[in-house]
Amino acid sequence: MQIPTQRIKDLPGVDRRREEMKLPGLEDLNNKQAETQLTLFDIFDLSPPEYISATYPVTMLKKKSLVKNGNRQGLLQIQSRRYLGNKFKLLDFIREIVEKRCKECRSFCDIFAGTGVVGNEFNHSDVRIISNESLYSNYVSLRAWLSPEQFDRAKIVEYIHTLNNIYPVKENYVSQYFGGLYFTVENARKIGAIREKIEELTLSFKEECILLTSLLYAIDKVANTCGHYDAFRRTLDTTTPIRLLVPGIRQDENKQNEIHHEDANRLIRKIKMDVLYIDPPYNSRHYCDSYHLLENIIAWKKPETFGVAKKMLRSDLKSQYCLKEAPKAFDDLISNADCRYILVSYNNMAGKGNHRSNARIKDEEIIRILSKRGKTEIFETEFKSFTTGKSKIEGHTERVFFCEVLKGKI
Repeated sequence: MQIPTQRIKDLPGVDRRREEMKLPGLEDLNNKQAETQLTLFDIFDLSPPEYISATYPVTMLKKKSLVKNGNRQGLLQIQSRRYLGNKFKLLDFIREIVEKRCKECRSFCDIFAGTGVVGNEFNHSDVRIISNESLYSNYVSLRAWLSPEQFDRAKIVEYIHTLNNIYPVKENYVSQYFGGLYFTVENARKIGAIREKIEELTLSFKEECILLTSLLYAIDKVANTCGHYDAFRRTLDTTTPIRLLVPGIRQDENKQNEIHHEDANRLIRKIKMDVLYIDPPYNSRHYCDSYHLLENIIAWKKPETFGVAKKMLRSDLKSQYCLKEAPKAFDDLISNADCRYILVSYNNMAGKGNHRSNARIKDEEIIRILSKRGKTEIFETEFKSFTTGKSKIEGHTERVFFCEVLKGKI
């Protein structure tokens, strides 16, 4: 099957469509407060991507850096978190496809939102962002960054100052289970004490989410890991004392937004949007395995943990997109989407690397399923894959499968 493709830089109407969408342009990003996203590419000193068209000879687009003028006011930014599969360094690529392919964008749904950076990229007072996450820890963070509920900024600043000045001496849940492994004993003790204190404060749910998000991001900065919590590093050399920052929330842009904590295939039957962005788990590695510790601390149910990695029971958090039925789940999701445009991020690991890293849905299946709804094409960007030095993956890319929906729900 041949999928029609044009060179992305040759497409007309960029300026006009930017105006129609009423989205801030890429040049406006220079004015946003930002600090460098520390991804696995940074940790292992890998090069950032260049953009190429899918089926044409390689055509490099002008690369635009998303590392801006720093975080001059000392505020926490949404991208300041390590997260597997995060799309922070692909935002230019995704935005360019939307601007050049989508005639209007009054609503944008990020249905596997993760850290929320993609939805945040399109967040504007005239655009309704629908963000969804199945992990509670990510949902809490999305509520902090993107939900429309108002909050008392002065109270948040005061409470974060209070939390930073807690110096506990007693052991607690976090220090007992994770001290000396994922954190120094001192940091683990303080994390547990801060989490208990947040439970005691008088807060709205939005304010609680903001404080928990500040804690979550601070935990990530002092964790003795390689960017996730599937395991801890044997040498405990991450000894910087934990410190919470005030999140730089752009509340004026959140007026129309919706934040959901639901299975994507159930939610898709209840919502309508112009643009649906889909970034599902790619392989058999469940996110609840990689982020069990954050899920544990944010939910704060204090379960028993097991094994060397100190994981809790999490069978109810497993994703069908990590299992053999992933193609069937994807077909169901696409068939029930009430939207005008669909973008699907999916890498090309179908037959490469460790078997657990192999993509669950083949390209042919993605194309077949999307083509039932409308015209489908592919855009691609070269991306050096993350490895631990034991394997070398050649020709690794991230792709966006784009579908202009011409047919109704199936």
